[in-house]
Parts: sequence; structure tokens; C-alpha cells
Amino acid sequence: MIELLKKYRRDLHKIPELGFDLPLTTAYVEGILRELGCKVFYPAPSSVCAFFDGGKADTVAFRADMDALPVREETGAAYASGHPGNMHACGHDGHTALLLALGGLVRESLKDLPHNVLLIFQPAEETTGGAKAICESGVLEAYKACAIFGIHLWPELPKGEIWSRPGPVMAKTGIVSVEIEGKSAHVTRSEEGADALAAGVEFLHRAYEMAQRMEPLEEARLLKFGYMQSGVAENAVSAHTSIRGTLRAFSADMHGRMREALGHIAGEAGHKTGCSLTLSVSEGYPALRNDGGLYDRLLTHLGQKAPALLPRPFLTGEDFSFYQQRVPGVFFFLGTGGPAPLHSAAFDFDEAVLLKGLELYRRLLEL
Repeated sequence: MIELLKKYRRDLHKIPELGFDLPLTTAYVEGILRELGCKVFYPAPSSVCAFFDGGKADTVAFRADMDALPVREETGAAYASGHPGNMHACGHDGHTALLLALGGLVRESLKDLPHNVLLIFQPAEETTGGAKAICESGVLEAYKACAIFGIHLWPELPKGEIWSRPGPVMAKTGIVSVEIEGKSAHVTRSEEGADALAAGVEFLHRAYEMAQRMEPLEEARLLKFGYMQSGVAENAVSAHTSIRGTLRAFSADMHGRMREALGHIAGEAGHKTGCSLTLSVSEGYPALRNDGGLYDRLLTHLGQKAPALLPRPFLTGEDFSFYQQRVPGVFFFLGTGGPAPLHSAAFDFDEAVLLKGLELYRRLLEL
């Protein structure tokens, strides 16, 4: 099985594609699925699904993301990207290989499984949330999905170990954008202007202070700004400032209250400086929360092979959360042991770890 996993992963690694533009990737996936005797269909643009009908009352679903990143690969591997500027730097080639191999196991054991099986290969996890389009197609309801599972390769965790946790796992995300309009004037006559740079500094100071004081204090959240551009000259009052950052929290309530507070802060900063502040916060991905009941069931079912318990959730985002809004779901992390982090030009992993993920999926077929 390791040779098959390695072949799938390396074939996919050579043809990284971005977002919804995945013609070679989807053709590769479809070609393998067509040999497995399942129903292959396309519920949303650039997605591929495989339904294995065992005549059961409901269906268990598994998801893999197929898109890559706009990264120029520097691994030097023999199977390196053949698309300069694109790279599978987040392990999605491994996720897809894992699900293709699972399809072969399902074909061999379908009549003995307690559920039908749905394999979902989705685009655009790294960009606009391809999971949302698949969910909105109604495919989970149409095939009576009762549970969904997913795995992400994770270099910060020990090689070959699987980790997870009940409840919050990854954060609700949102991009914060602030556009500030002021009035330019020479610095020696600054009273005639409205300082958009000062307004930006005022906004940032109040925003960070709010993020630290928002109750409950023990609930994790993140508000950070990484971009600020203002002014045209050192001796002129700035007429325009742009600020960009990210807002993340593990509950919709915390995220919403922080978003509302940012609106009030923008108004106060504008009033104090005489500038006009326009704030927007994108919806981003929902928080990823593992279903507690399903998690408890799989712990009992897996016994000593159950995943290790993550001590705390991650502040990163993941569009697997869209599926969990429709059906109970559990998301796992499969350690690759580093050393290169996700999204880096040097990211690579030993495909042997995929055997651990495949064994977990095989056991979950029987849940």
C-alpha cells in the first residue's frame, strides 16, 4: 500500500494547481475513481465526488482538499513541481492520495461496511473556501451523510502520530480592512489638515487594547495587523491610510463582539482626529469544532489506537468547518515531524506517515 500512496502523492505533487483552476488534478482523481466501480459526480465547480453504494440507510463521508499554493518549490525532490511558481506546500497532495487509497479499500469491503461511503475531493481550501460551494449543493443531504471526517498533515506534531480533540479545534477567521480619509496639509500648518496617519495609530492602539480586555479573558482570540500604508511625504499631513489585519476567535459570539467593538473604535478614532474611517471585516471560515458525541464514539471504537489529545486548539482556519455545520464531523492532524513548516518552499514529508492516516480512515469506515 505504501507504494500506491507514494505514487498517488508524487504524481499529484508534480502538477500543483490553484484555487478552482484544477483541470489536471481533477482529471487525475477522476481517472483513478473510475476504476473503482463507484458513482463519480461533480457537485460544484472543480470538485469530484465518489459514492460507494452499499445499500445502507446512511453514508459516512471523507474529505480531501486538492488545491496548491503560489509558492516556488525549493525541495530539490525528483518529484518536484512541474508548474513553476506553484507548489503543494500544505500537504493537500497527501490528503488527496490518502482518500484515493481509501477508495480502493472501500471497493474491497463495501458489502461488509455499516454505511455507504462518500469521498469528497474539493478545490479552493487555501483561497475562497471550496467546501462552502459543495455544502450548498446539497450533496451531504442527498446522500444521507451521518458523519464526515478529514485529516491535515502537520509538521509541528511528531512523525506518524494522529492528534485531535473534541470541541473547538481551529478558529473562525476574518480579514480586517480599514480605509482612512483625511486632509493633507504642510506639517507647519497641520491644523489645516486631518491626519490620516494619526487616525490609524489611534485606531490600532484602541483595537489592541480592546482585544486584550474583551471578556471572558480566558477565551482565546487573535487580533493582529500586518499592513499599514500612509502618506506621500515626510513633511505633509497624510491624507490617506490603509490598514489590514486578521481577526480570529473560537466562537461566533467572541468574533462578533470583537467585530462590533472595532466598528465603535473606528468611529471614536474618526471623531478624535477629524478623519473618516471605513471598516470592513470579511466573514472568513467558521470556527472548526469537532462534534463531542461523534468524538466520544470514535474514542470507544478505536480504543488504544485513538488519537492523542491536542491540549489546545489552533488559531489557524480551515474550511472543513463548513461541512461540520451540516453534519457531525471530526478533524484530525497527522504529524510529519517537520522540519519545514506548512506553506514553506521546503515543505516535504515521508509518505510512510500516510499509512497511519489510512489505517485511521479504515477503522472509521467500521464506526
